Amino acid sequence: MERPGDLVRRLDLLLRLHTSDDLAPELEKALLRGLPKVGPGPLLSALGALRVRTEDRTGRRRVFFPRGEVTRALSVPERRAPLPARLVTAVVTLLEAELLRRFAAGEPYALSVLEAGLADLTVPFTERSTAKALVAVPRGSTQTLPDGAVLRLFLHWTEPDGNRTDLDLSVAFFDAQWTFTGLCDYTNLVHGARSAVHSGDLTSAPAPRGATEYVDLDLERLAEQGDVYAVPLVFSFNNVPFEELRDAFAGFMALDARGARDASYDPRTVRQRFDLAGDSQVCLPMVVDLGRRRMLWTDTHLPSTDGFQSIGSHGGARLATVARELWEQFGSGSRTTLWDLAVWRAAARSPEVAVIRREPEPALLTFRRRPEEDAAAFADRVSAMEEAEERLPHPDPDTAAAELASDTRVFLATVHGTVGPAGASGTSYRLFPGAGDASETLVRVTAGDLVAELGSTSA
Repeated sequence: MERPGDLVRRLDLLLRLHTSDDLAPELEKALLRGLPKVGPGPLLSALGALRVRTEDRTGRRRVFFPRGEVTRALSVPERRAPLPARLVTAVVTLLEAELLRRFAAGEPYALSVLEAGLADLTVPFTERSTAKALVAVPRGSTQTLPDGAVLRLFLHWTEPDGNRTDLDLSVAFFDAQWTFTGLCDYTNLVHGARSAVHSGDLTSAPAPRGATEYVDLDLERLAEQGDVYAVPLVFSFNNVPFEELRDAFAGFMALDARGARDASYDPRTVRQRFDLAGDSQVCLPMVVDLGRRRMLWTDTHLPSTDGFQSIGSHGGARLATVARELWEQFGSGSRTTLWDLAVWRAAARSPEVAVIRREPEPALLTFRRRPEEDAAAFADRVSAMEEAEERLPHPDPDTAAAELASDTRVFLATVHGTVGPAGASGTSYRLFPGAGDASETLVRVTAGDLVAELGSTSA
């Protein structure tokens, strides 16, 4: 009770020591007294981790991300038995109530407009070790790959004067069971029937031009030949840490299958670019689901091996284990998402919430807080996207949302900033830029800003 931060961090252990399915009065009292003093990070982490603890995951793996200059993933077997559903519900309810209380302290809005796709974006964590990127996708988020038959991965670097540096852009491929199916790197420039093609190995990058390598992934061909997952990696072959390089970045762009496949670089086609930095020689930026055209942003570094770095030195089976564990960890629902955050903020500060839903059919759902409905119940209804007061199928829900929010004080939270309400004031979060950025009356915030609003406040 006197150390509320430790109370929340050790909450799972306390609940495992619990002997009842009901929340003990002593623990409930400690939480009610201590939660207002807990920082937003531990609060959000505990809530995300606890709400999936009713599932039996014994025999699987738990993944941790220790603090450090760069993020590395560690895993251990899951040996914890599931917790009673009634106990978990009671604790999660208290945690959510505290988050709603904190959000309610801010200025109200007449309307909130949220995009359901925010559920694919995790709340940012360990930002100190996050790579600087063109698009600040929080680690653990999933996104649809950009349109285009070919995904071109690129790597560029410039070596320090007098220190030859050989970076390698490589891709490992796996089937649905995470069995290694092949690679595309400096040792194997073509994978399959030209399903993946490497531009060629460059072993130095003197200033001022540096060096650039590409790997082109034909997504349809890869899926047809049985490759399900692609794992891009950047290796410092001769073990020069990324932090010593004058300039080093990687990313991906979309190409038309019928377009030129030369070494030209068109910045307009770039969908993500991120810096390579820190005391690391191996970077695993993402895992790609080829069939579903989905990308998991991992932004993770691997420990170097003895000798020169390559897919061969790390081994296909070991890479499969790391990639599979990251995929399962972030897909488990154990982390709070920007959808969670946006719904809590909207329910605490708006009497009306409009939700842009793009699947299974485009629609705009409108929720209005009912008489005697508290913020928690309102948030639950919006989050589940059930019992909406209005459900408007619309081929362009962005336009419908913009019309609804025009000349209104609004909280706008979307993945693509494609909602631009005329004359609206208030706050706007978006991941990708769009028409909404043109507004001079909406204050744009980042995901980190939304989390910072939850800074501990006494009740």
